[in-house]
Amino acid sequence: MRCPFCSHTETSVVETRESDEGDVIRRRRRCSHCDKRFTTYERSEIALPAVVKKDGSRVEFQGPKLRASMLLALRKRPVSTEQVDAALERIQDKLLASGAREVPSARLGELVMRELKRIDKVAYVRFASVYREFEDVDAFRQLIREI
Repeated sequence: MRCPFCSHTETSVVETRESDEGDVIRRRRRCSHCDKRFTTYERSEIALPAVVKKDGSRVEFQGPKLRASMLLALRKRPVSTEQVDAALERIQDKLLASGAREVPSARLGELVMRELKRIDKVAYVRFASVYREFEDVDAFRQLIREI
């Protein structure tokens, strides 16, 4: 670890502490050159798969964007923040469990629709109407019959 004060590369760990939840490790370090101390934090990095869009372009998975899409469908619906968080967690868990490096946007959309159908049928219909690009009323009727 490079010293932030003198840029020397030889530092030693003086103290190590784990956070209460166990997801972060805090290390106090000392530079062997300038003798100054500094703190570093170590966390695990979760690598969610890249999203492959319809046009073939690839973008990084964006949790906040997914949340915003779900919240738009859930607008003025009696669904708690905890339910939305749990749904997003289940989606991310499925993506991680798949082990895939890339996921088609269609698959991601299906996961979102499954979660919305589970927590609020009206939000599910709202999301599906935009996601599936319905062009006539018959498509709506078919979706509602499925519910």
